[in-house]
Amino acid sequence: MKKSVLLTVFLGLFFGFQAFSQSDEEQVEAVIRSMFDGMRAKNADQVAAAFAPEAMMQTVINKPEGSQVGSNAVADFVKRIATTPAETNLDERILDYQIKIDGTMASAWTPYRFYLNGNFSHCGVNSFQLVKMAEGWKIVYIIDTRRKEPCEE
Repeated sequence: MKKSVLLTVFLGLFFGFQAFSQSDEEQVEAVIRSMFDGMRAKNADQVAAAFAPEAMMQTVINKPEGSQVGSNAVADFVKRIATTPAETNLDERILDYQIKIDGTMASAWTPYRFYLNGNFSHCGVNSFQLVKMAEGWKIVYIIDTRRKEPCEE
């Protein structure tokens, strides 16, 4: 009787712990969500925690003469978040997460709509590259597109 009770307890604990562990895809999504939650809350530390120290940010700039790529330092992005006025609301709404993983490297394709103070500003797609480091998944690269239309719902 004692053995069956112990076995039941052990199996319950084993499967219970597995039920609470997140898959790599869920962990990657959680890092991205946390970064945008930090942006909405103007929590610079939370935003910075999502990035690897050597991370890069770029954006595709569409011009009549052709597309160009603009670069931003992550430190500058974090500083802009920290110095955003209290009355300014930044809300990037991710519409979908398409995540691919190969070992310790992940790619996430995330269409979005961006709202400034509750008003639609622009839409586009973020392409995130993440690496699983000793402390967990970290963003090492982001490139995005920005446009007024057409936009996904």
